[in-house]
This record gives sequence, structure tokens and C-alpha cells, in this order.
Amino acid sequence: MEKNENGMIVTILGSGTGVPSLRRSSCSTLVETGPMKMVFDLGPGTIRRLLEAGVTVSDLTHVVFTHFHPDHCSELVPLLFALKAPGMRDIGHKLTIIGGTGLVGLYEGLKGVFGHWIDLTDGLDIIELDVAGEHRLDLDGRTLFALPVRHNRESLAFRLEVRGRSLVISGDTDTCDNLVRIAEKADLLICESATPDEDKREGHLTPSLAGRIATEAAVKKLVLTHFYPECDKTDIAKQCFKTYDGPLFKAEDLMRFYL
Repeated sequence: MEKNENGMIVTILGSGTGVPSLRRSSCSTLVETGPMKMVFDLGPGTIRRLLEAGVTVSDLTHVVFTHFHPDHCSELVPLLFALKAPGMRDIGHKLTIIGGTGLVGLYEGLKGVFGHWIDLTDGLDIIELDVAGEHRLDLDGRTLFALPVRHNRESLAFRLEVRGRSLVISGDTDTCDNLVRIAEKADLLICESATPDEDKREGHLTPSLAGRIATEAAVKKLVLTHFYPECDKTDIAKQCFKTYDGPLFKAEDLMRFYL
């Protein structure tokens, strides 16, 4: 893998939804920057895609959840269980999990079901962010911002800044001012675009809505992702270009960007 010690390597691990697909795993993004390996969301298929991207679960330093729907968090249990296996973790290995209101309760609830098999008390930090406000975290010289967005009560969009370069992950969201705000002048916006314009669903964006947000935020590159099957039967790029005229990418699993 090409090194990018001073910036970010961004890999789309999953570009799909909860609908099973051989082509698209559930929505997830890997960010590698220096020694940090951070994955945003952990839906079905993410761990396998990590391996295909050349990363093992023991390489991960951070897991960030945009929200807690199953297609975004259900591989947390297999991840923690894998890290309990002999030889999977170096001594002192620490995994940090970041998410919105309810994250601690989610983990405790899973422990109530799976017990010690997912208990990493010696190597796990959990950071729960109150979605009533905005957040800025310093992660070893890399800055992670979070703002609430319109989807679930715990839903957050994230912005990662590394040496003047910026990546924004929308998570699942409907139109909202906070998404425009957090995406302002981002080098790369990975934005959900769940269904074509003619099939708008509550709590989600369409191509033209995502394009409008990218235009209002003046982002440099836009990646559409989180596709339900209807998106593969529609010219969603054409719909997006109704409201956006910059560089546009339709996400595919294992697509990679260098920032």
C-alpha cells in the first residue's frame, strides 16, 4: 500500500445499505493517517473488506459510529470477539470507540448478551459524545469534529482534519444546516445518497440534495455512497449534477482516495 504519512488514505469499505449485496457491503469508510487506522461505521461485511484493503482488526486504533442502526454497527461484536483471540492484540494495544448519545449503553447491552467474550476492559476506551452539542477531539495531533445531523437521536456527522487536509463523513442524514456547516470547504465529502431523487425517504438524502449540500459547503470533491439497489438502476450522477458542478465520484467498495 502506498504510504501517506503526512495526510490521509481514505478507503470506501462499504457503499451499500442493510440490503444484502455481493457488490456492496454496508456503509463504512477506513482512514489511515500515520499510525492511526480509523474506521467509520461497522456494518455487515466491513471486517472482510478491511482484510481486502490490507488491514486487520488488530491494526485498528479507532472505531467511530455515525449512529447505531444495524447496518452501521452490527459488526462491533465480531470485531471485539476477534480481538479476544490469542495473538490478535499486541501488549498495550488500545482500541478507542467513539459515538453519540447511548454508546455506553449499547456496549453494556451487548456485554449483557455476550459477556466476557467481548469484554476488552484492559484495552478499550469508549468516548460518548452528547449530541446536544458540538465536539472537537484531539487525537494525537489529528482533529476530529462532530455535529448532530437529522436521522436518529444519536446521529453525528464527522470531520477529520490532518495537516490542513479535511475529510467529512455525513453518516445517514436528511438535509440540515449542520451538515453544510461541518462540510465547509472540505477536501472530500463522503455523503449518503440513499435513493434516487424520485424516491426520497425521510431521514436520507438523494443525489440532488447531496449535490446542493456540497455546493453550499463549497467542498472540493464529493463522493456519493450508501446506495439502495435503486441507485444502481438510475443515473444518479446526472441527478447530482443538477445542483453540483464539481468533481463527483459514485462510491464502490475498496475505492481509494489520497488526501
